Amino acid sequence: MLSSKARRKVAPANGDADNSADKQDQLLLSSAVCNGEDLGPFVRKAFASGKPETLLHNLRHFARSKESEIEEVCKAHYQDFILAVDDLRSLLSDVDSLKSALSDSNSKLQAVARPLLTSLDSYLEAQTGSNNVNLALSLIFSCIKLLELCSRCNFHLSGGNFYMALKCVDSIETDFLDKTPSSTLKRMLEKKIPEIRSHIERKVSKEFGDWLVEIRVTCRNLGQLAIGQASAARQREEDLRIKQRQAEEQSRLSLRDCVYALQEEEEEDDGLSGVIGDDGNRNGGGNGLLGFDLTPLYRAYHIHQTLGLEDRFKQYYFENRKLQLTSDFQVSSMTPFLESHQTFFAQIAGFFIVEDHILRTGGRLISRMEVENLWETAVSKMCSVLEDQFSRMQTANHLLLIKDYVSLLGVTLRRYGYPVDSLLDVLSKHRDKYHELLLSDCRRQIAEALTADKFEQMLMKKEYEYSMNVLSFHLQTSDIVPAFPYVAPFSSTVPDCCRIVRSFIEDSVSFMSYGGQLEFFDVIKKYLDRLLSEVLDEALLKLINTSVHGVSQAMQVAANMAVLERACDFFFRHSAQLSGIPLRMAERGRRWFPLNNARDAAEEMLSGLLKQKVDGFMMLIENVNWMADEPTQGGNEYVNEVMIYLETLVSTAQQILPAPVLKRVLQEVLSHISEMVVGALLGDSVKRFNVNAIMGIDVDIRLLESFADNQASLFSEGDANQLKTALAEARQLVNLLLSNHPENFLNPVIRERSYNMLDHRKVMTISEKLRDPSDRLFGTFGSRGARQNPKKKSLDALIKKLRDVS
Repeated sequence: MLSSKARRKVAPANGDADNSADKQDQLLLSSAVCNGEDLGPFVRKAFASGKPETLLHNLRHFARSKESEIEEVCKAHYQDFILAVDDLRSLLSDVDSLKSALSDSNSKLQAVARPLLTSLDSYLEAQTGSNNVNLALSLIFSCIKLLELCSRCNFHLSGGNFYMALKCVDSIETDFLDKTPSSTLKRMLEKKIPEIRSHIERKVSKEFGDWLVEIRVTCRNLGQLAIGQASAARQREEDLRIKQRQAEEQSRLSLRDCVYALQEEEEEDDGLSGVIGDDGNRNGGGNGLLGFDLTPLYRAYHIHQTLGLEDRFKQYYFENRKLQLTSDFQVSSMTPFLESHQTFFAQIAGFFIVEDHILRTGGRLISRMEVENLWETAVSKMCSVLEDQFSRMQTANHLLLIKDYVSLLGVTLRRYGYPVDSLLDVLSKHRDKYHELLLSDCRRQIAEALTADKFEQMLMKKEYEYSMNVLSFHLQTSDIVPAFPYVAPFSSTVPDCCRIVRSFIEDSVSFMSYGGQLEFFDVIKKYLDRLLSEVLDEALLKLINTSVHGVSQAMQVAANMAVLERACDFFFRHSAQLSGIPLRMAERGRRWFPLNNARDAAEEMLSGLLKQKVDGFMMLIENVNWMADEPTQGGNEYVNEVMIYLETLVSTAQQILPAPVLKRVLQEVLSHISEMVVGALLGDSVKRFNVNAIMGIDVDIRLLESFADNQASLFSEGDANQLKTALAEARQLVNLLLSNHPENFLNPVIRERSYNMLDHRKVMTISEKLRDPSDRLFGTFGSRGARQNPKKKSLDALIKKLRDVS
């Protein structure tokens, strides 16, 4: 009973729960359908719970709910449609009234426009007629122009004006041929135009062929004319140089003024050359100053350009000119090259002058590359010919003649921009051969001149002799002309050698000038240095070593060397003047005296002979009393003899030796005397000496120093002091031996200031020989208890320390 009651009480509760669950499922299903979600989960759940009817019931309920919504929407839309139909029906009457208005307007418009349309049709018909008339007129005018061009073309053909005839033909072909209304006239033109062009081509080709024949002869004449102009310019330049040198010698202008005057003249000459070149260029197309006519060539080229055959004509021209150049290279074996070389080079020069003008004015008729190729071929052939001919020549004059003409060729063609370095290299190569021949000749001439020298001063009795032997080589030391007869300080070999060297310079400049080398002064200087340093210097050395045996001869050779040193300055300036460069620029490259070896040998020979003489007097130093009781007052015997000889030597030598040479010789002799005095004290012949002997030597040195001071009248005060420095070793040694503190020699500062010429080993050896007066025989017994001399003590300390150093 309790259980059944319990079920009855619970049942209502389960029913409410089921209803709420069904409503929830219905809401979820409605939401899913509205949102377009997948209904698969609801179907699976319904079948899983075994209640598919519930699902169907919910779906039907959802459908019924939506049908009512659809019905409401349809009702709302239907009302709008009914309203729209009513609006359209209300507009129908307005449309009908508008249609009637448009119909009336159209009728009125047609009535008004009908006359205008008739007028428009008449206008169009009239315009068509007018166009036909205009077309006919244009065709008539075109035919008239065509006939005028044909007439003009015939006129130009009959007058030989082919270019204008071709322009007429081109105009007919371009502007009228396709537009000609007459077929007959068109066929006639199509036939005649090629015939006219062929006729013109034949005519200009014949004229060009005649020009090729004529230009070959013209090239030879042109080359000779151009080279002749170069030769005339060379002569004018040489005349200017001669006038300049004369002005320098006569007016004694300063170096700067001379250079300025020379440059002024050269600029005027360059301007003249430029005028000639300009005339040739301006008249190159006709009979200009240079005398060649390029009109047939340019006419043929222009016509072929107009015919469209430019490339073919260029090739034809180049091949024919190349053949002509090849034939110009032929050297006849029947005629000596010395006779035919001018024609050979003139032909080639004229050829390339013409080609240069065509290159610059021909409008690409020939390219620069083609001209350069032709020139390279020509240069190669000319170089081979020159090499062959020069190798056979053994005469310098023949080589010089051909070199001059080749240099003229180089100068001529260089003005037209052709590189001539290869030709100049050939000349440079044989330049060495030419100068070797000149050096050989000069070597022989100098040897003959030196052999004939008698080592005597040259006597000149007349002014012309002075001018020829002194002034012409700038050997004078003063501008004042001396009284005659005049005894020169040099011997006859000096002007003889100067003439030989001057001739060499002029011959060398003659070979080097106008060869295209701007800085040939360096080459001239090189060969001049070789002549002076190898030929003249060696010849003088041989003379000094083999033929000079006495003091007078050695003194004369030394005097000659001093004069030749001035002559070398003249050679240098003369070569610079002939080379055409300012002296101030040439002086920068000057470094050394080329006869330095011979000069040194001459001075050494003179010094050696004088030293031998002095050695004979210095042997008297053996007579000096080295343990004298009192010092000599007037000097020892040897120094008096030396002084007499030196004074005699100076009085004689100053007449011919320049002061610098005499100073160097005396300096060597005094230095030798100083060495002899020190050597005597150092030698084994002097076992010991005392202070009195050294005081005597001090008197001797003072006499020699006084002699050096007395030469200040000949030399400057500085040179006289330099003579005294030659006695420095003997003077410093005497000062050290007479010093109260000889130990100061060990002080580096004092030694550098007062004893820098002394060798410590010599000082030690000589100091050991110095004896104090108390050291004489039996002198020690009386001074046994005496105090030791401080000077002796200092000297002993010096000797001891020097022994330690040694």
